[in-house]
Amino acid sequence: MTSIDLNADLGEGFGRWQLTDDERLLSVVTSANVACGFHAGDAATMRRVCEQAAERGVRIGAQVSYRDLAGFGRRAMDVPPAELAAEVAYQIGALEVFARAAGTRVSYVKPHGALYNRVVHDEEQAGAVVEGVLLADATLPVLGLPGSRLLELAAKSGLPAVTEAFADRAYTERGTLVPRGQEGAVVTDPDAVVERSVGLARTGVVTSHSGVPVDVRARSLCLHGDTPGAVELSRRVRARLEESGVRVEAFV
Repeated sequence: MTSIDLNADLGEGFGRWQLTDDERLLSVVTSANVACGFHAGDAATMRRVCEQAAERGVRIGAQVSYRDLAGFGRRAMDVPPAELAAEVAYQIGALEVFARAAGTRVSYVKPHGALYNRVVHDEEQAGAVVEGVLLADATLPVLGLPGSRLLELAAKSGLPAVTEAFADRAYTERGTLVPRGQEGAVVTDPDAVVERSVGLARTGVVTSHSGVPVDVRARSLCLHGDTPGAVELSRRVRARLEESGVRVEAFV
């Protein structure tokens, strides 16, 4: 039977500001990418999400980012590799404290926003992320875009490399994500997102922004938690996957 992991970006609040409906999304997804305080999140939020994820058996991932709270981690930044490696390890370590306190552990690492897109092509920045993961825990899987420099370097360093796809993001013909600033970068039609999810899980193929089929075979499917109606959409996606004979389970 075909199987796929469902992940979502969670804990993306700060102080009194809340963005994602963490508790309800944790009843749907199998893996939680928890913000570690650099693009969003704070200590109390990280602790709460780890406790809720542990209660539901959801795997906890460290969503590491450039240090950019004001820009939600989506602004291009040039960070020296040694500094970036240290900051990646720092974020993983911070989340690990709360995961262990909840009786579990950090199970994988996923970059966020501008860093995620940068390490698709930038070998130096990708290498710094890998170095940071190795500093924190040399057994942690790394989640990223198929064909990215990040996953290539992770695999060469002995880290499990896990491919990821996006049901609600438009793809270029090269298999990369259409930049958010471009029209049509985000797929907003719920029915289209549901059907794209099934197609990605069963065939590993998605139609690009220009209409060309693109191979994006992935072990995990990302459902963005900050989009309007995210909870109901994620429930529809999971239900449709299971109706289609796809087993929904964590990759770790």
